[in-house]
Amino acid sequence: MARDGHHPYPRSARLNQILREVISEELMKLSDIDDRLGIITVTGVETAPDMRFAMVYLDSLSAEVKEVLDERRAQIQGSVNAQTRMKRTPKLTFVADPAIVSGSAVERVLRGQTLHDDE
Repeated sequence: MARDGHHPYPRSARLNQILREVISEELMKLSDIDDRLGIITVTGVETAPDMRFAMVYLDSLSAEVKEVLDERRAQIQGSVNAQTRMKRTPKLTFVADPAIVSGSAVERVLRGQTLHDDE
């Protein structure tokens, strides 16, 4: 932290990092309880400017995992509330990370082209 009381990066970036850590820990605990979750990685969190909503990006998101996360949203938000000092806990929305989805699509295309090139 800088001596003049200012942080070296914006409040929203700090909040996003804290939320990512808290949510990751909670998902690890939940995966021990609920086998449907499996291994999920939180790749990032993006909080709305008013801090009322947060988009949680995951490495993958099947329909079954989405259902579990929707069922457990209140519990995860409660954990965020208990571990952070925020006026309001943002409403969490879980989505697949578009960068990973795009990367996977590109990889499939490249693998498909490679298979055709070998023939």
